[in-house]
Amino acid sequence: MNIRTVTKLAASAAVIALTAGAVKAEESVEVLHWWTSGGEAAALNVLKENLQKEGISWQDMPVAGGSGVQAMTALRARVTSGDPPTAVQMLGFDIKEWAEMGVLGNLNDLANEQGWDKVIPAALQDFSKYEGNWIAAPVNVHSTNWLWLSKAALDKAGGKTPETFDELIALLDKFKEQGLVPLAHGGQPWQDGTLWESVVLSVGGMDFYKKAVIDADTEALSGDTMRTVFDNMTKLRGYFDPNFSGRDWNLSTALVIEGKAGAQQMGDWSKGEWLRADKKPGTDFVCIRFPGTQGSVLFNSDQFVMFDVGEEKRNAQLKMASAVEDPAFQIAFNTVKGSVPARTDVPDTEFDDCGKKGMKDLADAASGGTLAGSLAHGHAQPSAVKEAVFDVVTQHLNGQLTTDQALERLPKAIAAAQ
Repeated sequence: MNIRTVTKLAASAAVIALTAGAVKAEESVEVLHWWTSGGEAAALNVLKENLQKEGISWQDMPVAGGSGVQAMTALRARVTSGDPPTAVQMLGFDIKEWAEMGVLGNLNDLANEQGWDKVIPAALQDFSKYEGNWIAAPVNVHSTNWLWLSKAALDKAGGKTPETFDELIALLDKFKEQGLVPLAHGGQPWQDGTLWESVVLSVGGMDFYKKAVIDADTEALSGDTMRTVFDNMTKLRGYFDPNFSGRDWNLSTALVIEGKAGAQQMGDWSKGEWLRADKKPGTDFVCIRFPGTQGSVLFNSDQFVMFDVGEEKRNAQLKMASAVEDPAFQIAFNTVKGSVPARTDVPDTEFDDCGKKGMKDLADAASGGTLAGSLAHGHAQPSAVKEAVFDVVTQHLNGQLTTDQALERLPKAIAAAQ
């Protein structure tokens, strides 16, 4: 074989390799997300496997942190360097903020073809669309105002689920008598905020929640009702264990699963950990709305946002968005994750009792005007305001601010962040 032939073969091989590489690049998605706990990872695998069947390879970019704050920091670094991922898990106002920058892809053709307008609730579309254009595919609807109880501990305490805050305190006292951690909590700002918003709703009801949290009304933020909110947070703080500071949410869930704690206030992603541990609702654990919030739902919705990364990735992005909205996927994913489908046309037949309750609660709240976005999970205020609230709530919960100081500082912190 002469040198010219060798050169031609080498050149041909290089072209084939480059072409194969290009094809491979076109049919892959790099996905930034923060689903790193066991239950979350199991749910995400459903999507990965569905995409693999479509010939789309998955490049994982997990960023630990239950509220997505760390993920958004990582995303900003990627975008600033000119190398955004193809798809990103995102929440609420973060979606709006990235849309305003003009860096997101347009999903209108797919959404129109598949009729997303007809099956995705308007409250979600407020975040899935920007200036009338679809820019995100919603995966699920979570709600945050849940209380998770150990069935064994509850039975030992008399078996009655609490309906009011006072009844909750009485139950936590009984858990304490059993030698359990009464209320498993992870001391991270977003977890403090998740507890706080449930207490706001419990004390003041949905009208007060909307006035204080969504409208940021100064009087509501500093008045007597909010004083009761902070006083109740102080009461709940007395039922944490000494090691709560900095603990990840799923480790607090594990305390209840393992029979070391009686209860946890957390969003319905907590159920995914119970299911992964082969526990069943009604048998091993009980799911109820946080006492005093029955009939109301604070929601957040995980959505996959597609960045504008060029035509070579467009096909893979559209296949991923289509896979996310597939009703069969919505069932398979949400039965594992603990959430409920983003689509209203998905039946509840394959969901467990907690899932059925979540779907009914969501539908009732949506029709009854008692559905509102979660502050702690980015659906009530932009991130700057959310972080300002976190600062006050966490400092108060840790005893660094008195209730009087918190009432004075909260409206000022929000105003400065707006």
